[in-house]
Amino acid sequence: MHMIANRPMSASEWTMLLGLSLLWGGSFFFTGVALTALPPFTLVALRVGIAALVLALVLPLVGLWLPRSRRVWAAFFGMGVLNNVLPFCLIVWGQTHIASGLAAILNATTPLFTVVATHVLTSDERMTGNRLAGVLIGLAGVIVMVGASAFAGPSVDLLAQLAILGAALSYAFAAIFGRRFRRMGIPPLTTATGQVTASAFLLLPVALWADRPWTLAMPAASVWGAVLGIAVLSTAFAYVLYFRILTTAGATNLMLVTLLIPVSAVLLGAVVLGERLEPRHGLGMALIACGLAAIDDRLPNAFRAWRSEARTGRVRDL
Repeated sequence: MHMIANRPMSASEWTMLLGLSLLWGGSFFFTGVALTALPPFTLVALRVGIAALVLALVLPLVGLWLPRSRRVWAAFFGMGVLNNVLPFCLIVWGQTHIASGLAAILNATTPLFTVVATHVLTSDERMTGNRLAGVLIGLAGVIVMVGASAFAGPSVDLLAQLAILGAALSYAFAAIFGRRFRRMGIPPLTTATGQVTASAFLLLPVALWADRPWTLAMPAASVWGAVLGIAVLSTAFAYVLYFRILTTAGATNLMLVTLLIPVSAVLLGAVVLGERLEPRHGLGMALIACGLAAIDDRLPNAFRAWRSEARTGRVRDL
């Protein structure tokens, strides 16, 4: 069974992708509050642990259950390593050494890695000129949005930059690896539950070893609210959307979300926090929109059709 991936996304798939970008863009707010009282690995472990608990409670309510097959659980753990454990740890470490704006730009290379990886490793998500051009235009838009100041920080650490790029590469491979769950006949909700459950088992020992959370003071109610927000909205619900998009639209289309996350974060900052939008934000969003239009193929196809009709009209006039 192959995915129909080299096609324009439907309106419902674009809606889900935008929703996912809002959920992951909103995670920056929750993370900012939670990190005032919790160390990074403890927050990550709580994030996936609470998400796993919530999804495990929801699963039987819709008539689904976690499988018992060792083969399926091996896939869940593989997905957890590629999609959570490895990238989360690399990003947490990397962001302690470089500015968050530069980290956002480096993370936005994920679709570029995905376009190349799917071309090499799959037979139904081949690279096209429109896809590659669209990703590059979208990445340029992210760079414009974040601004040149991201490259002028006092701590431009090469290893930290490589760590963020490693996380982006891991996300790309995770999107390809996750395609197997559709072939295995596992619903997106079950896949999301299994993945975060496996991630929780893997990340809990890391948090216990690195942060010694039992020595921390009891966080305030606002911190727990942020933890619940990032766990329930930005992880549990977000991963249900993630695997649904992956099932129907393919890995390359799914990873376009990393181009949209900076847009969502800026717009949420303007709406919720009253932050000021600058001209570079508008220009960056315009470039990202053009990039997404190129990847979607509808705009280039419409242009080719218009040019063909224009040529036909000229021939008739002659």
